[in-house]
Amino acid sequence: MQNPERPERLQASIKALQTSDFWEDLYQIEATPATIEQICYAHVQEHIDRIKWYCKNNLPLDYDTPTSSASYDIARLSTGGVLRIADAVMAGSVSNAFALVRPPGHHATPNRSMGFCLFNNVAIAARYLQREHGVGRVAIIDWDVHHGNGTQDIFYDDPSVFFFSAHQVPLYPGTGMANETGTDGAVGTTLNIPMRPGSEPSDYIEVFQNTLKPALLDFSPDFLIISAGFDAHRLDPLAAINMTADGFASLTDILCAIAAETCEGRLISVLEGGYDLKGLSESVVAHVGRLMAHA
Repeated sequence: MQNPERPERLQASIKALQTSDFWEDLYQIEATPATIEQICYAHVQEHIDRIKWYCKNNLPLDYDTPTSSASYDIARLSTGGVLRIADAVMAGSVSNAFALVRPPGHHATPNRSMGFCLFNNVAIAARYLQREHGVGRVAIIDWDVHHGNGTQDIFYDDPSVFFFSAHQVPLYPGTGMANETGTDGAVGTTLNIPMRPGSEPSDYIEVFQNTLKPALLDFSPDFLIISAGFDAHRLDPLAAINMTADGFASLTDILCAIAAETCEGRLISVLEGGYDLKGLSESVVAHVGRLMAHA
């Protein structure tokens, strides 16, 4: 059986973007590999060493995370691409940006790879923004159909990072219940919204408008990061949510408006899941189109 997390995901998305009305207006930023020190913003050194060894030997990291000899370098390049778009937004070169990268990252914990994820791109980016750009409060919004357990683990006791996830329950990885809200001085900076199988775009829009928006306005972030998984799309084979490309466009509009109100529009979006090529590519085009509209 072919692994769902495959190169064709990016190929289909790029092809769809190239045929969009706004392709010629996109500003493309070249990725460079993240340094080991930067990856250590969210991971322990042993985790990095383990991934490097497994990739060198073409061994799977777990039952659903295969590797090749190129996987380690590609994962570093993907993370670095996310950092480069963060740089561009902070420099004012662009208003917002989308990182079309793989492998995804939101399941990766400080010391464990899982669920197709090697390095946690958005978590590293949040720490990078804080440590190398002096950003204070970062909000990470995860609409992937699977709970971003790795991102939650990394920031669960950190009041400077707000983590939100709307995800199907029950579903892998089995975390993300509503009572998981943070610990110690960070209680309230984790917000999980379990979504029932069969949920519609209107259900997501209601959650984003009525639950997420007030929480974000109260947190008042200095920068917004979207973990943009498109596997809640109705065509996706790994879940049972009825989201559409238009639905993702509406969520993008909501978050861009919040970013404009709280942090001068500073926002980056990072690809996570999405495994039906048609649903993924249509959603990417809709998402990027709305980011362009708010730029």
